[in-house]
Amino acid sequence: MDLGIAGRWALVCASSKGLGKGCAMALAREGVNLVVNARGSEALEATAAELRALHPAIKVRSVAGDIGRNEVRRAALDACPQVDILVNNAGGPPPGDFRDWTREDWLRAVEANMLTPIELIRSTVDGMAARGFGRVVNITSAAVKAPIDILGLSNGARSGLTGFVAGLARQPNLAGRNVTLNNLLPGAFDTERLRQTLSTTAQASAQSPEAIGEQRRRGIPAGRFGSSDEFGAFCAFLCSVHAGYMTGQNLLLDGGHYPGTF
Repeated sequence: MDLGIAGRWALVCASSKGLGKGCAMALAREGVNLVVNARGSEALEATAAELRALHPAIKVRSVAGDIGRNEVRRAALDACPQVDILVNNAGGPPPGDFRDWTREDWLRAVEANMLTPIELIRSTVDGMAARGFGRVVNITSAAVKAPIDILGLSNGARSGLTGFVAGLARQPNLAGRNVTLNNLLPGAFDTERLRQTLSTTAQASAQSPEAIGEQRRRGIPAGRFGSSDEFGAFCAFLCSVHAGYMTGQNLLLDGGHYPGTF
């Protein structure tokens, strides 16, 4: 299927590895020009080189740094001639017990996982509407739908973003101008973040991370963890010309783990 987005420009945050990289790779395959961002410059430049090799005709620009900082955010936006596609992504806050978290911990979580995506949305959606095309995909978490006890910082901050997007996506001056905003809720994907969570759980239960991982896999009807490639492919479809009638949605990708109907 031709997704109809070749030649568009996308800004993909936290895209040097994991799910963000999967999204950038999928968009590159569709001929989308990219501005990629991550904190670590070495991994980011390696990913940028992979993207250029994947589709030599596209332009790939890299902006290293914490996208939560105003100057990095501005540099990323300035590197993109026009943002047709915005993929908001940020590493989740650390797991733990809420009794140990300070006010500063909460503020960092809200800044990274709620306020920074909102700032990027604010900077881009009016331009999208003026051009008559725009796609915003926020990578949140399955924990928004089924909270995980040790991920309280993430549960709270990402739920705030979810509520904000639900209202914004339905504004006629965006939805009526072919600008969509949707959230992708990943379940257990084979990423560094998952391995960190398994390790934390293992330490608390006196089991090995491998044993905890096997328990998690047994609880997933698909019988496995997801891959960043399949996540990226789904993201690319949401960014396509074929997804213009889908907006304000929370799309769960978890191998069937969530047991509810709604």
